[in-house]
Amino acid sequence: MKIVFFGSPDSSVYSLKKILEEGHRVELIITQPDKPAGRGNKMTSSPVKRFAQAFNIPVYQPARIRKDPFALEKLKGINPDINLVVAYGQIIPTPLIYYPKYNSINLHFSLLPKYRGASPVHWSILNGDKSTGVTIFELNEKMDSGDLLSQQKLGILPGEYARDLEVRLAAIGAELLCKTVDQIDSIPHTKQDHSQATFAPLLKKEDGKIYWTKSASEIDRKIRAFTPWPSAYSFLDQKRIIITRGKVLDGKSHGLSPGKIFDVNKTGIQVCCGQNSIYLIEKLQPAGKKAMNAYAFSLGTQINPGTKFI
Repeated sequence: MKIVFFGSPDSSVYSLKKILEEGHRVELIITQPDKPAGRGNKMTSSPVKRFAQAFNIPVYQPARIRKDPFALEKLKGINPDINLVVAYGQIIPTPLIYYPKYNSINLHFSLLPKYRGASPVHWSILNGDKSTGVTIFELNEKMDSGDLLSQQKLGILPGEYARDLEVRLAAIGAELLCKTVDQIDSIPHTKQDHSQATFAPLLKKEDGKIYWTKSASEIDRKIRAFTPWPSAYSFLDQKRIIITRGKVLDGKSHGLSPGKIFDVNKTGIQVCCGQNSIYLIEKLQPAGKKAMNAYAFSLGTQINPGTKFI
């Protein structure tokens, strides 16, 4: 089948690679423009573009595809059988959606209609869900609301971080996407129950602030959901500290005000949380520095029980 593929991050590469392995012809890849990244603000290509270049697949990078005058002409020149969309990062305009013979289908990292939007993996962890999954659906003019083509459920592992869960979803999603493409002539379309829709809006940096009045379990979910991006953080002596790894200390209580350090030892920094619970910080990243072991950080800063995170 002749395909135009829309995608940008690492999670898109799983599907792109699988589609090529199955013998389909990817005639064009549409991805996000190069962007400055890192301390030197060096212009950096998306993972999908780098993959495309390695396999000599043509790439198109419109800054705003909804206003781009050439994108539809690109599709007309190829006359694809189908558009495949995996975490592209822009809203695709209607003429592009419906131009191919089989229109456009999207791989979404949730069991739609649950968690429509940009950050379904993060919100599933943030909300403490026990399971999630992937959905292949037909694009339409509204966000993540088109007909369902196929779905596969996946359990969320205890203590799993968003990045690890996304990798697992990307892998099973790639398999399901290929199966769906192979069955596109016969696969049934199922309308979504829009009354059951929930939403997963894009996370913002300010959303990552930790409030120690929350229970240790809630704080743990935030850290797992926000690591590595946009990061979960607190302040110590007016300095921003990103917390990258830790766990709930079950069976321990404190009776102190939330945010106070309960104990410091080789396992890390124990912080008092709401509901008389304790969270153990195992790894953290001080502002302007690399991530490090929390105990090593405590030695360098000479923090003690009673010091308070805010």
